[in-house]
Amino acid sequence: MAQNAPGKHFRKGMSLVEVMRVFPDDAAAEAWFIEARWPDGVRCPYCDSDKVQTGAAHKTMPFRCRSCRKRFSVKTGTVMQSSKLGLQVWALAGYLMTTGLKGQASMKLHRDLGVTQKTAWHLAHRIRETWARESGPFSGPVEVDETYIGGKRKNMPKAKRKAMTGRGAVGKAAVAGAKDRETNRVSAQAVAGMDAGTLQRFVRERTEPGAALYTDDAGPYRNIRGFRHEAVNHSVGEYVRDQAHTNGIESFWAMLKRGYQGTFHHFSEKHLDRYIGEFAGRHNARPRDTIDQMTAMVKGSVGKRLRYADLTAD
Repeated sequence: MAQNAPGKHFRKGMSLVEVMRVFPDDAAAEAWFIEARWPDGVRCPYCDSDKVQTGAAHKTMPFRCRSCRKRFSVKTGTVMQSSKLGLQVWALAGYLMTTGLKGQASMKLHRDLGVTQKTAWHLAHRIRETWARESGPFSGPVEVDETYIGGKRKNMPKAKRKAMTGRGAVGKAAVAGAKDRETNRVSAQAVAGMDAGTLQRFVRERTEPGAALYTDDAGPYRNIRGFRHEAVNHSVGEYVRDQAHTNGIESFWAMLKRGYQGTFHHFSEKHLDRYIGEFAGRHNARPRDTIDQMTAMVKGSVGKRLRYADLTAD
């Protein structure tokens, strides 16, 4: 695709027209999913045998393993298992969620894909499962920062505002994140609080000992040991000092919050980590061509299940 606008010029995107040429129907989508999942030939998801009968006369299970004698399809053993949606819908949903940098609301997917909102919501959460959770440890230099996710107090119902005490982060969820400057990869997750124990544990889980570590001057990061730590003091207007800054991870927060405010409008606390994982996974995959990002989603779907009952359970 021609590069006519700012962006990552080294990667090849796909237009909607090109996507429809690649996935004109379920048969073409199925062939692509099979190649993406098994580039070296179909293997049984139950016993990993390559002795597979193809083209079996079965409505939904075109493969049969000659070793364990079980039938299966390209959906078997993935987040797509038991889904009645056609593979063209799965491919288009993957494309929309991969290329929509601020996310895709379930109502938008419902309209674009011609499925119910309930189906679109479940579909989107299953696709979120395919993005690998980057946990490090990063070799650095590493930027670490924290933020709060939640609606603006002025937009809350009067009853909820009255029930809240305090200012700023009251009623919002705490999130910590780390970005490796060397690889440009991000790891983020909701955390129980912003105390020193929680945030320093987050840092140690994601940063290799001895790595260069850059944070702001928040109290929880002070006296952290085992890293070449430098901090910038935002409270006095210091945002960059030589190599010390947190601009990279703050840029990630900006994208996450644009998605929150402009696309989703609300992340439930129960599913917050799923949305954070989506934004981190999409960020980490951005250097790849669009079709390669979609292929990685197929590979990332293997060995995972997310049933609707599990998603909605208390």
